[in-house]
Formats: sequence, C-alpha cells, structure tokens
Amino acid sequence: MDSRPVGIFDSGVGGLSVLREFRRLAPAESVIYFADTANFPYGPRPPADVRKHAFAVVNRLLAADVKLIIVACNTASAAAIADLREAFPVPFVGMVPGLKPAAQSSRSGTVAILATPGTLDGDLYSRVVADFGGERRILNLPGHGLAELVERGQAGTPAARAAIRETLGRAVADGADTVVLGCTHYAFLAPSIRAEFPGVALIDTSEAVARRAVAVLGELGLAAPADGTGTLDVIVSGDRSRFREAAERLGFAPAHEEALT
Repeated sequence: MDSRPVGIFDSGVGGLSVLREFRRLAPAESVIYFADTANFPYGPRPPADVRKHAFAVVNRLLAADVKLIIVACNTASAAAIADLREAFPVPFVGMVPGLKPAAQSSRSGTVAILATPGTLDGDLYSRVVADFGGERRILNLPGHGLAELVERGQAGTPAARAAIRETLGRAVADGADTVVLGCTHYAFLAPSIRAEFPGVALIDTSEAVARRAVAVLGELGLAAPADGTGTLDVIVSGDRSRFREAAERLGFAPAHEEALT
C-alpha cells in the first residue's frame, strides 16, 4: 500500500473532468491537481512548447513525491507522454481520443472528432485513426475557442451553445451521429451539445482514463489503503482566483479554495 498522492495536470480546468471521475472511483487516494493556467491554452501551441511545459509541471509534481501522474490533457498527451515516460521513473496515464468506441457504436458510419489543433495534428491521433478508423468516415473538427469558454466558466451559457452550433452544425447535418470529445475541457460542454443535437452520441474518455489509472495503481502495488480518505491539493500556476471562480461555475465545491497554492 502507498499513501503518496497521485498527480493530475492540465492547462486549466479541463482536467477536473478526469479528477472528478478519479476521486469517485478511488476516494481513498490523495491527489495533487496542477492547473498550468499561466500557459493556457496548450491546444494552439507547437508540440515542442507543450512538451517544455509538461516537463516543468511533471518536475513540480515529482517534487511533491507523487506516485503516478495522469496527463489529463489530450494535447499534452499527444505531444509529450512518450517523452515523459522515457524521462521519468513514475507511471503515466494519458488521454487518447475515444475513436475506437465511437467507430464501434456509430450507426451512420460518420464520426466527428472535436479536438484542439494540437491533438488533431499529432502522431498519436494519426495512429488512433489508422488503428480504429476502419471504414468509418472521420471528420476532424478543431474546437476553436471552446476550451477558452470553459476556462472562463461559461460552459452552459448562450455563447457556448452558439459556438457549439457553429462548430458542430455542418458535421451533424453531414451525417455525423457520434462526436468524440477530444479535449478534457469539452466534457463540460456535453450538456449543451446534447441540448443542441439531441440525436448525437457523445464519447468522453474521462471515466475510462480514471479507471485505467486506478487499475495501474493496483497492478503496481501503489494503491492507497482502502479504509483511508484521500485529500486534494490544487496548484495553479497563474491567477488563482480566476481558476477558483471557473471551477465553482463548473460545479466544483468551494473547498478547492482551501487547497489552492
């Protein structure tokens, strides 16, 4: 048994979608969540820049003696997770766009991948499409401005719904019946997407990634004692009050305020 914390990081509030699932599945685990808001958004940045920031965050988490790191960001996973695994002696769990379940469940054969440019242009995404795209028609949809809306705590606003209509409308009209949420920020847009396009199925991998992290902890003998209660600490590289406000608007309790450093 290992009581050390698990590290989770993202460029902002998006990774809270993974944090929520991980804490639900593993309430005994302590967590340090790192929101790299000083460098948000990762999506439009060159891969080398994303890798630089990811390495800096991981070094900070390792200084806090974390036992496993969840890269709760699709862009950072695409740009950096292979290098992180090679460079650091801790296990990593990253995000992979959920094309496999989307391709299996789509009835129309047309799947839309809603993701950042950094994810869509990466080698990891290309391999996923090659492995699981099959005969499906794959529509790549860069979510320009959507992560920024979520980061401002505006996930359920009229502005968010208008942006969703603009981004997804043509793909849905063109036959897409399944949308992969290829950015952790987009999980918070799911209610608005369902309201705008009620016939479309959404694939969100937040729970699957959290479940994989729990499995890795068990496989490696790193799980915390099951009778304990995990703690949560939050590190924010940028404006703490802005992060706190956005997190609260997305449904996270004010208890985060006590943990902010």
